[in-house]
Amino acid sequence: MKLASFRAGGKDRIGISFDGAILVEISGPGSILELIETGSEVVASANKYPLNDVVWYPPVRRPSKICCLALNNSANSDRILQGPKHPAMFIKPASSLIGHGGAIECKPHYGRVHPEPELAVVIGKTAKNIAARDAYEYVFGYTIHNDITSPTMRAEDTFHYRAIHPKAGDPKAIEYVDTWVSYPGRYKCCDTFACMGPWLVTKDEIADPHNLAVSCRHQDQLVTEDNTENLFYKIPEVLAFLSSHLTLLPGDIVSMGTALKKSAQGGAVQNIDLNKLGGPVSVTIEKIGTLTNDVVHV
Repeated sequence: MKLASFRAGGKDRIGISFDGAILVEISGPGSILELIETGSEVVASANKYPLNDVVWYPPVRRPSKICCLALNNSANSDRILQGPKHPAMFIKPASSLIGHGGAIECKPHYGRVHPEPELAVVIGKTAKNIAARDAYEYVFGYTIHNDITSPTMRAEDTFHYRAIHPKAGDPKAIEYVDTWVSYPGRYKCCDTFACMGPWLVTKDEIADPHNLAVSCRHQDQLVTEDNTENLFYKIPEVLAFLSSHLTLLPGDIVSMGTALKKSAQGGAVQNIDLNKLGGPVSVTIEKIGTLTNDVVHV
């Protein structure tokens, strides 16, 4: 089942895909988050809308958090000079979300801004300290996330400093340790930096989420093509690890990391400076659909 959040006829609605060209409104729950939380049965109404006549929202409009995996693509593992021996995660706010057809906002001081195509997992029920073998019991479905990123702001928000640590063997002494640290509050979390949708595909529709072709196009030119088999940490171990540190709630999003394998034409997503080149940019994931967004300079 393909679910969507949208606006039509002056009203916010949720619906299911019918025949590939029509959205059929669902009766009952007012949002997909409510549908997930209550476990409501999906009941189609008589209201139908052509896909081109609606305004698309992200499928889950207000998740409590968007957990994103950093550097989780084994096709580029040689780029990691030093890193943790477990999944690394950062969080995006719901305020950064836009839906299919929405515009990515670029401001001059953002500097370089590029897309990052990712498979996103939508959590179906509260997950805390779960085992990897049980992880799929907590998955509601899958969607597409374009994790918009500004390397310019990342560089600006990186500190090289002397961190204070307790000195070994002396409980009253300290020592200084040379440290680099960067925070994603701007370079990953600005408004419109989490493009998501258009569809939320329930897990029963996708037998193996680790065998899905992923591609990204800019102005209809292929930038990258990859497969979710190249994700280094897979969904079971990721959900087990994350839930051991923070509770995952129904409707939460776990974005599994960027498809970065170069296309046959060469180049990489980092070459696509949306601030300089504009849009549109599209992400396609097999069995889920295509997410397209334009760029606006503000």
